[in-house]
Amino acid sequence: MIKNQRTIKTRSSFSGVGLHTGVETTITFVPAPINHGVTFIRTDLENSPRIPADIEHVVDSMRGTTLGIGDVKVHTVEHALAAIAGLQIDNLIVELSNTEPPAGDGSVMPFVQALLKAGIAEQDAPKNYLEIDSPISYSDKEKKIDIVVAPSDDLRITFLIDYPNKALGTQYTSLVDLDKEFVDEFAPSRTFCFLSEVEYLYDAGLIKGGRLDAAVVFVDNEITPERLQRIQERFGFGEKVFVGKTGILNDIPLRFYNEPVRHKAVDLLGDLFLIGVPIKGHVLAARSGHEANVALAKQIRTVFEKKVLTSKYGTGKTKGEYLLDINAVLKAMPHRYPFLLIDRIIDVVPRKRVVAIKNVTFNEPQFMGHFPDRPVMPGVLIVEAMAQAGGFMLLNAIEEPEKKLVYFMGIDGVRFRKPVIPGDQLRLEIEMLQFRPNSCRMGGKAFVDDKIVAEGTFMAVVVER
Repeated sequence: MIKNQRTIKTRSSFSGVGLHTGVETTITFVPAPINHGVTFIRTDLENSPRIPADIEHVVDSMRGTTLGIGDVKVHTVEHALAAIAGLQIDNLIVELSNTEPPAGDGSVMPFVQALLKAGIAEQDAPKNYLEIDSPISYSDKEKKIDIVVAPSDDLRITFLIDYPNKALGTQYTSLVDLDKEFVDEFAPSRTFCFLSEVEYLYDAGLIKGGRLDAAVVFVDNEITPERLQRIQERFGFGEKVFVGKTGILNDIPLRFYNEPVRHKAVDLLGDLFLIGVPIKGHVLAARSGHEANVALAKQIRTVFEKKVLTSKYGTGKTKGEYLLDINAVLKAMPHRYPFLLIDRIIDVVPRKRVVAIKNVTFNEPQFMGHFPDRPVMPGVLIVEAMAQAGGFMLLNAIEEPEKKLVYFMGIDGVRFRKPVIPGDQLRLEIEMLQFRPNSCRMGGKAFVDDKIVAEGTFMAVVVER
């Protein structure tokens, strides 16, 4: 069944204190048009700078997910994004009066309630999805983190945590249906931490807005009355802090028997929203946190961007030996005979790397004079082939590439290692070394049979066609 995009009907706000920064802050959700996506706006700063909620703008993921552009940042966005993702909202403006959303009660429920109060509005455009058609995995052996995304008809999350702490231990949960489960079964679950972390985080300049009613604190070691008193004074808790019988500070009751792992699943949902499109896939995660979530989101984003390319140019393969064939290359590149020197795009990691193929044949016009008795591909054409591959990557890293051309401003450090002759196949590998909206610097290497035949560094600028 085709689902339409969603926004909200009217503005809705709530206020509070930021978890890590401790600032007084108000978050306001505002309707947005079709295909807008989600954008954060810092209304407290001059010119109200905007930060798109996408993986390219993640600047930190240590104890929460922080977005930023330059010096402008929005901290701890995962709960707001999880509420938006859980309610399957696509287009939204999120205004913030300070650098961090309010912590609320440590769950995403305050954000959910604000959005539901505004009312969900269906828009007259189909929702875009990324369908996972082959497994994607992320692993960190040192931290014992494993995540796999498998094909599925809808989004599913299965999560496992495994702690030596007796009050936590091993917990498991599975989110199968956002419509039926998210609001009542997952949104109320609160963030949690260990008592041993509390002072460390505070000394690191974090959890300045921490309160006992905004998190579940598990006691994981022996603690003296003096240390408890120090924690109480530091955080200004109005009530006495004590270690009870449940292994949870002040014996605060859990909302679910497996509340911690449910909250981990919610955090993952929020971080995956940064891909920029909802996925249809089954995410199986073990012991994951924000860093791993963001790393996985970057991998999935790359898959999505490749699918966008193949859809845009209409030909090529999404699986197998290559990404785009010659027909797609002709649609993507402005060059034509006798100066199109790319036959196939093998792979692309947008804004980072491209691999292309140039088949060298005796029928090419340069071999009539270079050289009649011993045909050798001119070095300048090998350089041009690398430049064209880099141009393809650059054009597909900017908006409206069909209206742009790439001009090369400089070529440095070019070296030719071996002659290239008819019958050879050039494998062109280009990496982005520095990227700006209208210019870049790239490093290129050309291979024949896995041996480097040429290399160099290129500077290029984007101009109007």
